[in-house]
Amino acid sequence: MRLDKYISRSRIVDLASADMEGALEELLNLTVDRFPDLDKTALLKGLLRRESTMTTYLGLGVALPHVRAKMGRRYLIAVGRSPYGIRYDGAIESEPVRLVIMLIADERTRDYLQVLASLARLLKEQDFVDGLVQAADLDTVHERLFAGLGGIATLKPVPIAANRVNKVVLREAEKIARGTGCKAIMVFGDTFTGGFETPKWGAGLKTFLVTRNLSDADDHPGRYSDTIQVRSFSNQRLAQLRSAMLVGLTRGTISFSDRVCCVGGMAGSNQFDAVVVVDVEKEFQTLLSGHADLLPEDVKPEVLERVIGVATELAVEGREGRPVGCLFVVGDSAKVERASKPLVLNPFYGYREEERNILNPFMDETIKEFSSVDGAFIIRGDGVVETAGSLLQASDFNHALPSGLGTRHAAAAAISVAAECIAIVVSSSTGQVTLFRRGVMMPLTEKKVTV
Repeated sequence: MRLDKYISRSRIVDLASADMEGALEELLNLTVDRFPDLDKTALLKGLLRRESTMTTYLGLGVALPHVRAKMGRRYLIAVGRSPYGIRYDGAIESEPVRLVIMLIADERTRDYLQVLASLARLLKEQDFVDGLVQAADLDTVHERLFAGLGGIATLKPVPIAANRVNKVVLREAEKIARGTGCKAIMVFGDTFTGGFETPKWGAGLKTFLVTRNLSDADDHPGRYSDTIQVRSFSNQRLAQLRSAMLVGLTRGTISFSDRVCCVGGMAGSNQFDAVVVVDVEKEFQTLLSGHADLLPEDVKPEVLERVIGVATELAVEGREGRPVGCLFVVGDSAKVERASKPLVLNPFYGYREEERNILNPFMDETIKEFSSVDGAFIIRGDGVVETAGSLLQASDFNHALPSGLGTRHAAAAAISVAAECIAIVVSSSTGQVTLFRRGVMMPLTEKKVTV
């Protein structure tokens, strides 16, 4: 959803306070003056209570404090900019908080976590944040926020000069797509380190941009039906293909009967050099095992997409420079819990469901920190993390795994047979991300090669 209508110039201020509590009071004063039905004291207590249980620091000198309250409007946003940086326990010492975005949401809103996630993605873009912090005045801050929250990027990467090869490949890819009966074209944007020119596609074809950076979509307004964010640590051509198609399938934007024309090149090479036509059903035939449903009935598409994203980030970034092996089980959580036992005290016990939902952007670091604990994360289909550090005890004697895969992969395969769930494994030795459904494995990324 567009959030630009919730941005008001009157609720953007240069902060005088040197600490977070003072900054929140300043922002609440701006808000309560305009909406006197709000209880400033209760809101401040709620904001500080959340800060005490889970940091709302996003990085890059940005904090996103948020709270829910009963009010007559869906959202209120107030923005504070600090010229010198404010003290904040949750921030990194080398990154003083320069920007505070306060979000107040009505307690009845259903898309609260999605809105938080959208804001967090935008505020993790270095160029966008720098544009706000370094703006000459608050009017410019308002203009840039309004543009960013409306889905229009103010700061765009400088496009490279489009060469003849790229133009020809994209033009001919559309001809190939139509000639082979494709329903969609999938363009892999990470081929380029800067921008690239997208042609105006003809009618009748769905178009997808696959990229690790969602802001890349802003460089091609109206040219793509959907943007799919997939991280990759590989420079291989179309390395994101399988994960991107899986996301498209769970979203319902691609169907198993579709044929898709994929266009890409070596990551960072700035040149398209590969056109591949993929029959989706053949690509996923082994995983389906005669079933038409890839996604378990109780699992929301955005939840699986987010788990894949976190798993891939762990594979790419690891912890302290090394891959971290971990296991996520998504869906049919009641049955999964009956087939498991805790190895450690449940670190998520006692927290509100909203706070431990994997769709909450502030859960990312928490998940990554607990990924080093032995055992599995058990996640409900709606995204609520039930537990971490669980030993899976399901047995599966009918599936032989390839050599080199250990107990974590065996447990993932077994639980995906015993329950109506999806299991995702990050290998500690190779960093490979693998998905299991009904005992069948599908690598989402190739093995990480170390030199």
